Amino acid sequence: MIENVVFYISKFLALLLVLPIHEFAHAFAAVKSGDFTPKMYNRYTLNPLSHFDPLGLVSFLVVGFGWAKPVPVNPSNFKNYKKGCFFVSIAGVVANYILAFIAYPLLLLCFKFVPNFGYFDDVLFFTLEFVFIYSLSFFVFNLIPVYPLDGFRVLDVFAKKRGDVYNFLRYKGIYVLYGLFALSILSDITGLWYFDVFGRFMNFLVGYLQAPITKFWGLILGGVF
Repeated sequence: MIENVVFYISKFLALLLVLPIHEFAHAFAAVKSGDFTPKMYNRYTLNPLSHFDPLGLVSFLVVGFGWAKPVPVNPSNFKNYKKGCFFVSIAGVVANYILAFIAYPLLLLCFKFVPNFGYFDDVLFFTLEFVFIYSLSFFVFNLIPVYPLDGFRVLDVFAKKRGDVYNFLRYKGIYVLYGLFALSILSDITGLWYFDVFGRFMNFLVGYLQAPITKFWGLILGGVF
């Protein structure tokens, strides 16, 4: 029972960091590109309360998938429309990767040096672990090129022809994603791992992305351990 409480507290604390940083990065890039809409809507902040969607947060904690409130942006205010759209689109995932890069050595140092204070050190360790995992998962997930994810917005910047593939990703792709989520939930319920196509896809790419981080910090901190 206590272990479950520690688990959910750690997930919640990790989301308090990962989600606001992702959304603030979008707001920061928009403001730097000339659009002050995020400031008008009080989204130019790291305050989690400004970014959380209550239902999306609960969904994150319960089923591992959720959402935050999207940052309002008016691209017509950008100094350079295409550059502004591109930088705003990638800002969130870049911030998440940087956060993962910072969280990993803290996780290693916590494991090595933090003394045993009962459940406190468990919360600290698992929070850092979730920050690392969530940051990389957000990076992968948000770059899937279906509307309204960031990956589609990047595609939108560079798409010169908007044919059948573009229209499918714009109008139908999200339903395919919902279907894959449903299969993942079915896999959890039934224990049939082969239904979890989306989970395996995410795990593969997250593992691929974490390799440079773990190898880099392994070299840097090798003498410590």
